[in-house]
Amino acid sequence: MGQGLHTKMVQVACRALKIPTSRIHISETSTNTVPNTSPTAASASSDLNGMAVKIACETILQRLEPYMGKGSWDDWVRAAYFDRVGLSATGFYRTPGLDYDMQKNEGRPFNYFCYGAAVSEVEIDCLTGDHTVLRTDIVMDVGDSLNPAIDIGQIEGAFVQGCGLFTMEEQVYSPEGVLYSRGPGMYKIPGFADIPIHFNVSLLRGAPNDKAIFSSKAVGEPPLFLASSVFFAIKDAVYSARADAGLKGTFRLDSPATAECIRMACEDQFTAQFPAAEPGSFTPWAIKL
Repeated sequence: MGQGLHTKMVQVACRALKIPTSRIHISETSTNTVPNTSPTAASASSDLNGMAVKIACETILQRLEPYMGKGSWDDWVRAAYFDRVGLSATGFYRTPGLDYDMQKNEGRPFNYFCYGAAVSEVEIDCLTGDHTVLRTDIVMDVGDSLNPAIDIGQIEGAFVQGCGLFTMEEQVYSPEGVLYSRGPGMYKIPGFADIPIHFNVSLLRGAPNDKAIFSSKAVGEPPLFLASSVFFAIKDAVYSARADAGLKGTFRLDSPATAECIRMACEDQFTAQFPAAEPGSFTPWAIKL
């Protein structure tokens, strides 16, 4: 969901068949057309489906080749139809060269790797523990992007989801080990106000990937980890606040860097009134006044 897979597959088909996108129609995945299709997991959807679409299109083009001497696409298809030439094809693709052995921890588990870099600037409120992401700049390697608009949207979405992972979505347990934070009704998830005020995403140019469809790279989950730049920026801001308060040396700040964790890390005369707790275990209802 949200990967823009249908849009990308339309683009692959029109590029392979050399016809406009208006002539391409797509339907939902179904096991009555491809019995052993793979789920859209691990960000490999555009790679697997794109190559399968391309293979199917090339099969059809081979059948149409005898009719390509004259006329238009419509003429070729009409002539092939009346000659009873098959105008449907199935493409199937499997990632080559994967031979990872989980028992021996040997082999090649991936076809290629995704790379990205992010720089984030944050501002923290030492009194409340709240933070604001002032700016984030991201450069992501997606090879020759099949659709830059979709890929940039994926990067932005993954990054904001990562902000939730690293700064908000804390697991809270009862003394008996029952997980309290079991859904968005029990913890804060990122919202519009948590998006960086200035958010710049660039795609790396001149880095084609010869291991995937049309030299592209899949993009989905990988940019999530770039949100760690927000976490480390928060830690750097806490370090600065502690230095202003005359506190030297290292300190511990666990992920997620929630408002409670940030507030308690900015030690002052108020935090000194609370009993010491294990890092990351501070919650508002766990303190006895």
